[in-house]
Amino acid sequence: MISSHLPVLQVIIPLIAAPICVILRQGLLAWILTTLVCLISLIISCVLFNQVLDEGVISYALGGWFSPWGIEYRLDKLTIFMLLIINGVATIVLLGAKESVADEISSDRLYLFYTAFLLNLTGLLGVIVTGDAFNLFVFIEIASLSSYAMISIGRDRRCLYAAFKYLIFGTVGASFILISVGLLYDVTGTLNMADIFQRLPDIENTKTVTTALIFFVVGIGIKAAIFPLHLWLPDAYNYSPSIVSTFLAGTTTKVFIYVLIRFIYSIFGHETVFIQEAFNNLLMILACAGILYGSYLAIKQDSLKRLLAYSSIAQLGYMLLGISLATEAGLAAGLIHVFNHAIIKVTLFLSVVCIIFYTRTDSISQLSGLAKTTPLLMVSFLVAGLSLIGVPMTAGFISKWYLIKASFESGYWGLVLVIVFSSLLAIVYIWKFVEAAYFKSPENGVSKLELNKERPYLLSFSLFIFVIANIYFGIDSSLNVDMANSIAHDFYHGF
Repeated sequence: MISSHLPVLQVIIPLIAAPICVILRQGLLAWILTTLVCLISLIISCVLFNQVLDEGVISYALGGWFSPWGIEYRLDKLTIFMLLIINGVATIVLLGAKESVADEISSDRLYLFYTAFLLNLTGLLGVIVTGDAFNLFVFIEIASLSSYAMISIGRDRRCLYAAFKYLIFGTVGASFILISVGLLYDVTGTLNMADIFQRLPDIENTKTVTTALIFFVVGIGIKAAIFPLHLWLPDAYNYSPSIVSTFLAGTTTKVFIYVLIRFIYSIFGHETVFIQEAFNNLLMILACAGILYGSYLAIKQDSLKRLLAYSSIAQLGYMLLGISLATEAGLAAGLIHVFNHAIIKVTLFLSVVCIIFYTRTDSISQLSGLAKTTPLLMVSFLVAGLSLIGVPMTAGFISKWYLIKASFESGYWGLVLVIVFSSLLAIVYIWKFVEAAYFKSPENGVSKLELNKERPYLLSFSLFIFVIANIYFGIDSSLNVDMANSIAHDFYHGF
């Protein structure tokens, strides 16, 4: 039955579709194919979601070679949770991408963009479903290489600089991850994650395991743009085509947070990482520093895309903070924010995509009075901004509530102050644009710009879906909260 092959089809379908885009060599046809593939991938992830909830962990042996000899695709609750996030973001963003992509990328390169997009999706989905450590590294590189291509493909020459900078950092990060995987293979003799987890407690050479853990944390820190290893992210988000910034913000960093969680809990073991090695203290310090640093630098930006890039560094700090609490409640809170931040940040970036489509700029100083010209667009940005701040009845409030609750339960009162203070900083940098758009005269801003008369209906529709999601998951958070709690419970009490 085809249903038994859904785990591998999740990866194979976008992989096969990528070269077809090259064969088509036509932007519209490539967009239709890519959107259709994203929709199919989303449907597959929904079916797998139900299968895992009904049947438990799914193990798929590629080529009939069962683990630990062959490559295993292993799907548990965390896997399907991430699959829904990635496929959901990819599908809705791609649905509205046609207008913006055609506006920012040369027509003769459109099919190449969609090819890179599908390869990136293939890599991200492969990272999530694979149960093999080296195979995970391969998929990381597929996702990374296609990211460099997507960033560099825009008309702005600075895209090349951003892509090259990301390439250098990404290569260093990949090298650290590969060394970590090599060290784990050296001491265990296997690459299957579940098998490594079973064998590590019997390893006497703890220095090698500790070294592997250090190399892994550094490598993932670079890939996920965790402070202070984030230096590639602001330029990558700022100079790349707007849809690329949107997609990367909603997916890539979340996948690497997933990898961090997966290695801590499914390979090294949380007791080894948090108790024997006391790595949670380091992660907590980096999380707090990232939250405050990213929020502070966001305030200083005039470019909306760069502002949101530094904001993302701060929001990654929240996810890392939940993990660093080393508790079931903390892990659940971090996962809740992975889900909610994907919604929030994609909404903000899609709002900026629309702004750039209309005005050809994302400079706050040039967008004075924008609310009088495009009131509905500013409402969308405002809703997402309030959600980022953590105002009640928005998705962002749910994240911060559970993070504060987990911090209280763990006795870390100082972390509560960090969360509250960073929310105040978020008010400052969100208000910076809101003030310019609502309370400053258009004569000194928007009126001087030559506005685009076209109406991006598909782009607006995608934005509308995410705006509604920000409100819906702020009112009814049962889906993501229950899943996050269930995942955390499984990791701390056994599957």
